[in-house]
Amino acid sequence: MMLAPGLRARLLIMVEKEDTAIAVGSGDVPVLGTPRLLALAEQATVRAIADALEPGRTSVGTRVALDHLAASPIGAHVEIAAELTEVDGRRLVFGFTARSRETTVATGTIERVVVDRERFLAGTAR
Repeated sequence: MMLAPGLRARLLIMVEKEDTAIAVGSGDVPVLGTPRLLALAEQATVRAIADALEPGRTSVGTRVALDHLAASPIGAHVEIAAELTEVDGRRLVFGFTARSRETTVATGTIERVVVDRERFLAGTAR
């Protein structure tokens, strides 16, 4: 499989106490915290391309735009969907949405760059 626009992944979570803004330190309300939401969106992007990366390659996040539009309380079910929309050499652009029932919880884009895992860990990302 090759890296090409259209690769997708979805995650479904139920908001737990450890997912809240209180737990992640980004606020003082018991709703899905923005940092946790971003981590889930990034997880979806990683899953979307996992089977398409060459052996020894991985991707790292480089840019994020996120609009957190609605609160999701403890117990809410949230689906996060990511799709690879652009491939420009090593640069990958994903669009993502998070939805709970009929409500759009968040939308955004995430950019990642494909790197050689060993070289990246050694300090040279090429």
